[in-house]
Amino acid sequence: MVLFLPGRTKAQICNGSLGDPVVKLTFDQASTIGGGSSYVPSDSYMYTNTSCPNDGFYTITNFTTGCFGNSWLTVSADHTGGGLSGGNFMLVNASYQPGDFFVSTVSNLCPNTTYEFSAWVLNVMQPFFPSIRPNLTFRIEKPDGTLLASFDSGDVPVQGTPTWQQYGFLFATPADNAQIVLRLRNNAPGGQGNDLALDDIAFRPCGAKITADIQNSPTDTVDVCEGNMNTYTFSGNASSQYQSPVYHWQLSTDQGINWTDIPGATETTYVRSPTPAAGKYWYRLTVVDATVAGIPSCRIASNLLIVNVHPIPVADAGPDRVYIKGYPVTLLAVASGENVSFSWDPALYMDDPSLIHPTVTPLEDINYILSVQSAFSCSNKDTVNVRVVDGIFVPTAFTPNGDGKNDYWRIPFLDIGLNADVKVLTAGGNLFIMLRLLLLPGMGK
Repeated sequence: MVLFLPGRTKAQICNGSLGDPVVKLTFDQASTIGGGSSYVPSDSYMYTNTSCPNDGFYTITNFTTGCFGNSWLTVSADHTGGGLSGGNFMLVNASYQPGDFFVSTVSNLCPNTTYEFSAWVLNVMQPFFPSIRPNLTFRIEKPDGTLLASFDSGDVPVQGTPTWQQYGFLFATPADNAQIVLRLRNNAPGGQGNDLALDDIAFRPCGAKITADIQNSPTDTVDVCEGNMNTYTFSGNASSQYQSPVYHWQLSTDQGINWTDIPGATETTYVRSPTPAAGKYWYRLTVVDATVAGIPSCRIASNLLIVNVHPIPVADAGPDRVYIKGYPVTLLAVASGENVSFSWDPALYMDDPSLIHPTVTPLEDINYILSVQSAFSCSNKDTVNVRVVDGIFVPTAFTPNGDGKNDYWRIPFLDIGLNADVKVLTAGGNLFIMLRLLLLPGMGK
C-alpha cells in the first residue's frame, strides 16, 4: 500500500493507529548549524556552511534568504516553525546529474511490522522564476540492496510562499532483520532550479485501529477544576487483528513529549483517580502483540484522552480598609487566572463596580465580597471589610515603662491608603510625637 499526501499539516498516512516515532531525523542534532551534522548524503554532494549552497552542495541550516538574485524563497523556519532560533532543515542544491542526495541506515525498527514513512519537502524556488522542479524517489531497502518499497513524488510544486509538502508511504520490515536503508534520489537534473529543503523524516509503526474513550463523556477531553474529586473510567478497544494483545495505559504530563507506563494499568479499562495539582494530563492505551511485547518500538497507541485540571483563580479582595469620611478609599484587590471575570457584592457606594480597584464611600461598616470565575467555571471569592469612622484620634503621649498602662502608642483607624508619615522624636528630655498625613491624589482635603 502506497499513499501520497501533499501539503497536509499533521497528516496521517496510516489508516489504523500509530506508535511513537521510532526514528525521527529532524536535522536539529547538529552541534553547530551544519558543522556537527551526522546526516551525510551520497558522495556526489558536498557540505558547505553557506545558507545559499551551489549546485551539488548541501547545508544544514535554519534559514535561507536572498539567494541567487532572490530567485529562492526566504525560508525562516523549519517544517515545525522553529524559526531562526529553532530547528534546522537540510537545504540541497541539486547536482547536474540525477542521483542520490540522502542515504541513511535505520535501525531499532520492529521486525515483521508495517511502518509509516514520511518526510517533508519544500521547493525553495520563486514561482516567477522559470526553473526545473525537484522530482524525488523514496526507496526503502534491505542492507543488501533488496527493495522493500519505493515511491515517486512527481514534480514538487512551486509555491508563492514557503510551503512544506508531506510525502509518505507504508512498508513492512523483514521478519528476520529490522534494519533498513533509506535512499532519497533526485531524478531531475541540476542547473536552473531543482533546489529543495528536507525536514522531519520519521518512521512510525502502523497497526490496526485502537480506540479509547471516557465513559459517559461525549468527547475525548474533560475540563475540571483543581480540587475536583471525580473519578473517570477510560475504556479501550483494540482490533481483533491483534492476535495476543498486551495492553498498557500511559500518561504524559508534558503534552505528549514524554510518556510513562501507569503502574498496574494493563487492562482495557482504567479508572483515573483525582490529581491534586492543576495541569494537562494526557492518557492513551498502547497495544502490542505478545510475541514482541519486549520491544518498545513495536507498540501502537490509541487516540488521546485528555483531562485538563484548571487552577482555581486568584481572588484577593485586598487588606481591610478604613473609610475616613471625606477621604474616599480604594480597594486593593487582585483577580487573576485563566481569562477571569469578577464581580463585587454588594455594589453599594462604589464609584464603578466593573473595576477591580473601585473607590468606595460607604455610610456604615460593610463587607465587600469579590467573586472571581475563570473561563472554565473555576471560582473563588474573598472578603474585605471597610470600616467607617469620622476621623483619626492621635494620642499625644504614652508611657512605655512596662506598667501595663499606656505602654503602646496606637493610632486607631490609620489606613494604609493615607500614606501616613509617622515620626517619634526626643528633644530636651521630652518625648514628642509627630504625625503627618500625606493625602493621595483624589482623596480630598
